[in-house]
Amino acid sequence: MNIDEIMNELTLEEKCSLLSGADFWNLKSIERLGIRKIMMTDGPHGLRKQDMDASEIGLEKSVPATCFPSGAALASTWNKNLIKEVGKAIAKECLDNDVDVLLGPAVNIKRSPLCGRNFEYYSEDPVLSSKIAKYFIKGVQSQGVSACIKHFAANNQEFRRLTTDVRVDERAFREIYLKSFEEAIKEAKPDCVMCAYNKINGEYASDNKKLLNDILREEWGYEGVVISDWGAVNDRVKSLEAGMDIEMPSCFGVNDRIVYEAVKSGKIKIEVLDRAVKRILKLILKHSNKSQTRCVDYEYNHRLASKVAEEAVILLKNDDDILPLNKDSRIAIIGEFAKNPRFQGGGSSHVNPTKLECPIDEIKKYANSVVYARGFNSNNDEIDEALIKEAVNLAKISDVVVLFLGLPERYESEGFDRADIKLPYNQNILVDEIYKVNKNIVVSLSVGSCVEMPWLDKVKAVLNGYLLGQAGGSAIANILFGYSVPSGKLSETFIKRLEDNPSYINFPGSNDRVYYGESVFVGYRYYDYKNIDVQFPFGHGLSYTRFEYSNLKIDKNDYFDDECIDISFKLKNVGKYKAKEVVQVYISKPNSSIIRPIKELKEFEKIELDVGEEREVNLKIKVDDLSYFDEQFNSFLVEEGEYKILIGSSSRDIRLEGSIKVKNRQKVKRMYHINSTIMDVIKTEKGKELLKELVQMLDVDENNVQAKMMKEFYLNMPLRGLIYYGNGKYDFEKLNEIIDLLNNEA
Repeated sequence: MNIDEIMNELTLEEKCSLLSGADFWNLKSIERLGIRKIMMTDGPHGLRKQDMDASEIGLEKSVPATCFPSGAALASTWNKNLIKEVGKAIAKECLDNDVDVLLGPAVNIKRSPLCGRNFEYYSEDPVLSSKIAKYFIKGVQSQGVSACIKHFAANNQEFRRLTTDVRVDERAFREIYLKSFEEAIKEAKPDCVMCAYNKINGEYASDNKKLLNDILREEWGYEGVVISDWGAVNDRVKSLEAGMDIEMPSCFGVNDRIVYEAVKSGKIKIEVLDRAVKRILKLILKHSNKSQTRCVDYEYNHRLASKVAEEAVILLKNDDDILPLNKDSRIAIIGEFAKNPRFQGGGSSHVNPTKLECPIDEIKKYANSVVYARGFNSNNDEIDEALIKEAVNLAKISDVVVLFLGLPERYESEGFDRADIKLPYNQNILVDEIYKVNKNIVVSLSVGSCVEMPWLDKVKAVLNGYLLGQAGGSAIANILFGYSVPSGKLSETFIKRLEDNPSYINFPGSNDRVYYGESVFVGYRYYDYKNIDVQFPFGHGLSYTRFEYSNLKIDKNDYFDDECIDISFKLKNVGKYKAKEVVQVYISKPNSSIIRPIKELKEFEKIELDVGEEREVNLKIKVDDLSYFDEQFNSFLVEEGEYKILIGSSSRDIRLEGSIKVKNRQKVKRMYHINSTIMDVIKTEKGKELLKELVQMLDVDENNVQAKMMKEFYLNMPLRGLIYYGNGKYDFEKLNEIIDLLNNEA
């Protein structure tokens, strides 16, 4: 039966029943019409299908599955095609476990480093986030499994996330928080979108017609299913009208009956219900005729997880080229995480790995002389003198020390936020004590987000792996000994102090309200604008080799707003290792008429080059990508004028620079009113003509302070002010005539 035939057969009660889950993970079935139940499970970086009663949430017991690196690490690869392969692999494991919908990717912006779920999210930058998500979704859905992008939108903290009201200006909402979803949804077309728990400007996301219908469906053309986060529905009738289709988990019929009564009484039109039911049926029917053939190579997936982990590792620092290590060196491995790795985050994305590599075991495969000391107890922050003494004694007799440090799971997880960005006190003290007896220190970090490094000047190298998944042990060992060259780049800024973060004053808010006072200045956009010194900038990541950038070419100088910009340059590996480099394209608008970031990422690509190899890199961005959101016009607009095209190895390592000029084919029609300023009016030729006498009067000597003061007063005055300061030449009739002439100009 097709959808229309099924709709004709469904009773009103059955239609309403399809609006919510049968239990915690399954949709309802209607056996008489052949409508099967379909199953959803967690999985931003690996399948988490719980191996227990489906009526319970359960966060520990799940079937074995490949635990890939967490979202923060996936984004650190900056490798679109590799992320697509991860999506494919996870989808195959879904099929092997009769799972139809994978609840991922998670793409919320890292507004603050304190968000407890940052390990699961991709980036502080919406372009990087959305492009990584796009390829993950493409990979998942290429295998016939449905992806569910989440959490739509502005779910940027865990503290009171079920009730918090996010107060964000429209420009920031569009340019940062929605932009993180937009390209992924428009181009990868995920079958499902999960709406967030929180309110947005006073209205719950699940009830938000502007968000779910006006923007998602009408502006972006989304045709799939909107699912609630688990327990996120506030008003079921209102949410249905807003475009929220499926309520999860089971409401035990409570809200189904409410919808039923609302339709019967005429409170809600049957067409609204039918629209949602048709979308749900389309999803169910997609999964009705799946092949029973299961072909999953879990060993291959483990090797893929290792490859991804290798590309995710970021070499933050490497003084004196201490890395890669010499296998004949006497090496002290210190830190509990070397034996008991912190490889994933806590909460709904927690995966039961098919196997788990231990870093020290992998290191011993390469090194001829390895000793180990625990160094600290991850279960508390207290200093254990015996553990430190043991570690110091081993450091004394070693050529190099590799310290495995990081955040215990009790520091960061879904459900709560971090209190600060410090490592546990006992770990920082351990570094200080080791430094007293050995200056050759390498630190390997396992963290979900930015951390302070008070010991940074005392160590020669720092590797940041974020949370590397089940195969992180071999990945770290391969990086340490040069069998793999680090190529990861930071997908967020590592700051020196929490107080430097732009959301510091407004996180996590109070009285269930949080103000996004930093507006569009999130992450590097803020640090660049304020010229703040950071530990490591967005996009940063060193290599064991060196790359030269040269010969930037832009296909032409002048563009209209509906064109594409073709960019090419040469990249050469001038070092000693075959390696990958992430090239990053930023744009900058000098002398902008609006307040905007110094630079913004617009495109990137990961390029592999052999030793001595040079290649021409070709990239393309749309002129429309240079736009900003204008709240007056409720639209993205491209500002005319000169732009800089910046090619860099990081946001603060710009290697090449070019410039273009942009014009709009269709001029934006600005409407004038009684409160438009004189400055805005005389920007136009018509305005200069209509206020000619005033314009002449404003031609003053800039060295005359009094005259300059009066000029600025007039320029910033609304038109209605001419009644008082126009020497009796203006009344409201005259001003309205001027306004009509301005607004009716062709």
